[in-house]
Amino acid sequence: MNVHHISNKYLSLDQLIDIISDNYSLALSEEAKEKVVRCRKYLDEKVNQSSKPIYGINTGFGSLCNFVISENQLGELQKNLVMSHACGMGEEIPSSVVKLMILLKIQSLSYGYSGVQLSTVERLIDFYNKDIIPVVYQQGSLGASGDLAPLAHLSLPLLGLGEVFYKGKRMASCEMLEQESWKPIQLKSKEGLALLNGTQMMSAYGLDCLIKAYKINYLSDLIGSLSLDAFNGRIEPFNNLVHEIRPHKGQLQTAKNVRTFLGDSELIQSEKNSVQDPYSFRCIPQVHGASKDALVYVHQVILTEINSVTDNPNVFVEEDQIISAGNFHGQPLALALDHLALALSELGNISERRTFQLISGQRGLPPYLVFNPGLNSGLMIPQYTAASIVSQNKQYCYPASSDSIVSSNGQEDHVSMGANSATKMFKVVQNVNRILAIELMTSSQALSFRDKNTSSFLSGFLSDFRHHVAVQENDTVLYEDMHSAFEFVENFSVKKEDLLF
Repeated sequence: MNVHHISNKYLSLDQLIDIISDNYSLALSEEAKEKVVRCRKYLDEKVNQSSKPIYGINTGFGSLCNFVISENQLGELQKNLVMSHACGMGEEIPSSVVKLMILLKIQSLSYGYSGVQLSTVERLIDFYNKDIIPVVYQQGSLGASGDLAPLAHLSLPLLGLGEVFYKGKRMASCEMLEQESWKPIQLKSKEGLALLNGTQMMSAYGLDCLIKAYKINYLSDLIGSLSLDAFNGRIEPFNNLVHEIRPHKGQLQTAKNVRTFLGDSELIQSEKNSVQDPYSFRCIPQVHGASKDALVYVHQVILTEINSVTDNPNVFVEEDQIISAGNFHGQPLALALDHLALALSELGNISERRTFQLISGQRGLPPYLVFNPGLNSGLMIPQYTAASIVSQNKQYCYPASSDSIVSSNGQEDHVSMGANSATKMFKVVQNVNRILAIELMTSSQALSFRDKNTSSFLSGFLSDFRHHVAVQENDTVLYEDMHSAFEFVENFSVKKEDLLF
């Protein structure tokens, strides 16, 4: 089994894709172990030597920061913090995202600025390696002071509390500890706060959706190319000369992708009767490209966050300082995740327009792409479904980051709402895959009416799709094909070199 050693080195998206897709196990590097142990030792000595209030270490939390806690109650204080903050509600966070939360929490704690015990970090590593997935709920985080409620649920099983998924079953964490012959972690000063402060819920959703967004961008170009050929569209708008005089990187890349996908197509090279194509075809480079460029910004924000320390207070051993500040504030992520939702929503928006054009009885195609229209409705209603999903995405694109509600008795008077940005962005990702699936069904059906061939590359792609969804000759129960198309799009494998641009 491949092992990734957690260290202070920068984690790239390329590495993270390998860790996730190849099911790496985790281990702390010797350097990371040394930093964690050193920081904990320094913090213990600091607490023993000073009666001075230090936020979150020997004080209460939030607006209770002025209440000093006695030394013999510091462990109880941290346990109480985890229990009292586990206030999540709503749907459960998908297990794949929770596992990423564990990975990212380990990464942040390993830098040696958080003051946790080595045993605490190693138990989190055990959770990751053994697929012990805490039950965590979507609702409860304001995105500052980090993702408190979700991270509290993530941390409860360390104490033998809450629930986990373990060996295919949902069970009480105490039962899991018993089966593993583990004792609950006894938290020391600051540890509960280090576990709960941080942006790992937002970051995990962001990482998951960023990887999927790169794939969606690739598939949008691929399926858009298939639709262009099915519509008997023109290749001239993808000529590199056009894009070199407006050289947005994403625009250039999209035009290049479409030219590559359509390389030897008989259809694209055939004589055209129409002088221009509708914008949803002609402006694919400009629209898809803008979404690609948005990904560059989102990529930078998420990777910076993943490679950061986001709890509070921060312990600086060499400088002999413990500083209470605000690295837990999720505003960078909130803005980026709202932006990603908007960028992906536009890919769904233009995809639905291509579907609409293909079923409209233009360019020698029959209305609704059916062999016997009237008796058969063909692909009339899938476009309705796509339109409803597009409309829902527009509603999800309202920026959560534009909101803030005062909490903690006014102490936490500006919050990012980045967790809400994250959860609605996750829904946009799923929705765009559904919209692309409907476009793929439509364009593949339209191609069955053409007497010339598309490119060899797209023919191979279409052949794979035909194993899941056949050409429709008469009306059938369409939702089954639509769901099959969605599964095909979701499970379609894209090479890493094609995924990242």
